[in-house]
Amino acid sequence: MKRPILIHPDPRLKKVATPVDDISDELRKLSDDMLETMYDAPGIGLAAPQIGILQRLIVLDCVKEDGEAPRPLVMFNPEIVSASDETSSYEEGCLSIPEQYAEVTRPAEVTVRWMDRDGNAREETFDKLWATCVQHEIDHLEGKLFIDHISPMRRQMITRKSQKLKRERARG
Repeated sequence: MKRPILIHPDPRLKKVATPVDDISDELRKLSDDMLETMYDAPGIGLAAPQIGILQRLIVLDCVKEDGEAPRPLVMFNPEIVSASDETSSYEEGCLSIPEQYAEVTRPAEVTVRWMDRDGNAREETFDKLWATCVQHEIDHLEGKLFIDHISPMRRQMITRKSQKLKRERARG
């Protein structure tokens, strides 16, 4: 089931999400809904706070090549356990800040530990777009948006555009 995505500014997007204690069928269903919502948007990542659920759950799939099999990842309680000193910059966007993009610099490689949908502990090192995406989604769990990594002036400009879009959609 597709879920509505919160649009910035929304106070829920600035809150820190709580850890998931136990992976229930309800949470597995939520992760399926989140993947459906993300693919439909279309996007490459989605965090539970973006649909108004303040729990530490993210989904992502950064496979973009035509003909390449999708690789949906569901991460409960993801945490970055190490990050490279080397950085890379990507033009980031966000499903909660539609039609707005900005260059963000982050560690080029990160190792992430999480629980999968079956409750198994997993750890993997990500680079390139995957590294950027997983860091962007984990930021959402900390109440941070990609615009928190850019200059205040540019952040205000994007926030104003997002507010305008939100008003237009509300009038709908």
